[in-house]
Amino acid sequence: MPPDLSREVRGVSLARFVHSGDWQLGMKRRFLGEDAQARFDEARFEAIRRIGRIAHEEGGEFVVVCGDVFESNAVDRRTVARALEALGGIRVPVYLLPGNHDPLDGGSVYHSRTFRNAAPPHVHVLEDAQPATVRPGLEIVGMPWTTRRPGRDLVAEACEALRPAHGVTRIGAAHGAVDVLSPDRDDPARIALADAEAALADGRLHFLALGDRHSNTRVGETSRIHYAGTPEPTDFSEIDPGCVLVVDVDPEQVAVRPHRIATWRFERRRRIPLTGASDLDALEASLAALPDKGRTVLRLDFEGTLDLRGSTRLESILEHARDLFACVDVWEAENDLAILPADADFDALGLSGFAARAVAHLREQAGGANDVGGAARDALALLVRLAAGAEPAR
Repeated sequence: MPPDLSREVRGVSLARFVHSGDWQLGMKRRFLGEDAQARFDEARFEAIRRIGRIAHEEGGEFVVVCGDVFESNAVDRRTVARALEALGGIRVPVYLLPGNHDPLDGGSVYHSRTFRNAAPPHVHVLEDAQPATVRPGLEIVGMPWTTRRPGRDLVAEACEALRPAHGVTRIGAAHGAVDVLSPDRDDPARIALADAEAALADGRLHFLALGDRHSNTRVGETSRIHYAGTPEPTDFSEIDPGCVLVVDVDPEQVAVRPHRIATWRFERRRRIPLTGASDLDALEASLAALPDKGRTVLRLDFEGTLDLRGSTRLESILEHARDLFACVDVWEAENDLAILPADADFDALGLSGFAARAVAHLREQAGGANDVGGAARDALALLVRLAAGAEPAR
């Protein structure tokens, strides 16, 4: 339920809006197959429709998307057309802010014929930092990227030109990394938190809605600076993706409520122990229990030692999982699983002569923890598979 906040405080009406960002429509993920990529694309368009329903149900006056609406200015015409069709179903004004992926430069997607001809009248691009009137008593100030490398703090620049708003609730919409969260200390486009908070303190702004960070994040201690994050996750590094924010704000009060709308998951499972049949049973059961497999991207790595029989079963488990999940990736950079053939793996091969001596030599080397030991283990595994008439595991 919406918070019990007065819709008017000291003559200034309370603004309620939906804050989103980083839709990145048209994003391609190299690890997704064709079918999974199509589902991934569709989920991002459906997220627009869910945002529209939230705005309607919550009584939001407008929706603001804080940058990177599109993955790039080179997205195909169909992506733009589908985006505008979905935006057309939102019943309130929608403000789109160009970000670093889709800057308002000479080749901007917002200047394309498809966008100009098909954009619904209630969809507005924030092309400059002039306050735009949403309705009497409510303004939005966009801070758009006009190049992929602006070389300056766009928030500080916009706020420097503003005067304190009297009788008006004013929302800032920006895109980029805040200095207290950015590891790049030399980036001149970083947003200075101190300057943004000064603009909030003296009434030039009453809320700063941010995009660029894909995780729902409150910045500073004012509760008036937030990243909404991406409405559908895009990678494993995102801490709290999949939200949109419903914001109530006026000069005296603020409330921010996240709505989780994501249908996709990026799940990372580290250091899964594999030493025998019981561990393989547990892995198989845990993968079977995961919901929404077709919208789940899994990254796994293992530790332990398996014989060739165990290795063959592991490959079978992973092959079945790849038929069901959007993606199953074994992260070799952190994988510490050794495949060490056991006596039973060689019993049925009937090797003799040179082949038997080669196997004995490789088995001696396979006990080492160095690169030679790893190469010997791989060679033994390949030898047994070939001798047994099996294809090498891919």
